[in-house]
Amino acid sequence: MQFFFAVRGQFPAGDDVAARFEELLAQARLARQLGFDGISKSSHYSSTPFQEIQQLPFLARIAAEVPGMWLATRIVLLPLHKPLDIAEQLAAIDLFSGGKLIFGAGIGYREVEFKAFGTTQKDRVPRFVENLEAIKRLWAEDSVTMQGSHFTLEDAVCSLKPLQKPRPPIWIGANADAAIRRAAHIGDSLMINPHNRIDTTVRQIELYRRELDSLDKPFPATLAMSREMFIGRDRTDALARARPYLERKYAAYHQWGQDKAMPKGDDDLGQSYEDLADARFLLGSANEVADGLIALARATGVNSFSCPVQWPGMPQGEVVEQMHRLAEDVMPKVRPELRTS
Repeated sequence: MQFFFAVRGQFPAGDDVAARFEELLAQARLARQLGFDGISKSSHYSSTPFQEIQQLPFLARIAAEVPGMWLATRIVLLPLHKPLDIAEQLAAIDLFSGGKLIFGAGIGYREVEFKAFGTTQKDRVPRFVENLEAIKRLWAEDSVTMQGSHFTLEDAVCSLKPLQKPRPPIWIGANADAAIRRAAHIGDSLMINPHNRIDTTVRQIELYRRELDSLDKPFPATLAMSREMFIGRDRTDALARARPYLERKYAAYHQWGQDKAMPKGDDDLGQSYEDLADARFLLGSANEVADGLIALARATGVNSFSCPVQWPGMPQGEVVEQMHRLAEDVMPKVRPELRTS
């Protein structure tokens, strides 16, 4: 069972982002000391009402701070980019990390991002698929000739190959059922989002299994999930203490239209905080959070949890406390329980 410390790197407008960045570096070093297996970093552009540190420069920067840890992109919004650029940047991060990069990729959903990068939501799926194919080829082949809808590779060379052979693992982020099926076709594994209800996630894993079976592909050795979690004295305490941060995050994501990318019947992030928490979050005592993680793992086959306990406006002391609680009170309960199940 792997545990990743999930860095969001989003901060309220007007916050001292230079001071917050130093805190992120301290969090990364602490994650290594506490025994987390890796660090994941999410990505959005034009992130009003938040300031946001972009994932690729951040992961490149922290590679030297956390030798031996996995670094995961969660996720690269691939339709916005050109494949040669992403292939070379990711190869560099794989080099900096000693061959410990996980390439998480997805299609995105925000119109402001598509317009800013000169594309549209209508084109996101074909651009995603062809970009991913091009990156795989650039990593595997000496030179690539390929005509895409928005790029031309003519004897193009990825000037730096990843250390990992044949390449870094590719985990596909997906919200809707169609994206889950597509992930079975083109990725090595899923990177399960934290926004869907838990019952939706369980249903979609079965959909993913069936699609893999139809392709005669094995279930992945590593299946990753992100899930909002907060550890308090009990559920009432955790619910109250996490409220200002999770309410702020989900109000913004609802305004951004995250709901529209989610499956029918589970497409309303504008609910009350209590309703969101009841169906989606793991909030409670250390034992309650550990039991929730164990139940999720048994229901889905997940064996890599990305733990976001750093949200916009959350003070450093509270983040550090949550990191210690996870590492010292939750992870030691979860790992042996799942090894024996």
